[in-house]
Amino acid sequence: MEQNKKLLRDETIEFAILVSDICDNIKGCSSYINQLIRCSSSIGANVHEARYAQSKADFISKLEIALKESSETEYWLELIYRKNKIDEPTYKVLLNKCGTIRRKLISSITTVKKNANLS
Repeated sequence: MEQNKKLLRDETIEFAILVSDICDNIKGCSSYINQLIRCSSSIGANVHEARYAQSKADFISKLEIALKESSETEYWLELIYRKNKIDEPTYKVLLNKCGTIRRKLISSITTVKKNANLS
């Protein structure tokens, strides 16, 4: 379990760096780009913060916030893709990585709720 947490944390950091690096090369749409950078980096920040949760409920809450941020990230990715600020291959890679993180968050939340009888 501890290895899975580290893996998810590392994935979220790598994802935020990838998004940031791509956004560094986008001209225009600065408000959209800022939103994308904020929510994509917030995923990992909330996963990291969950490590120091005060209770199971707090832990779940942090992971659920990360889940919401991943959903928001997918929205901003689609928006900048539709505005032709990133090409389709880049969009698909980012969307796939975000989807992988989202699925892992859902799995983690489900497992913790089940084990804590909070479902």
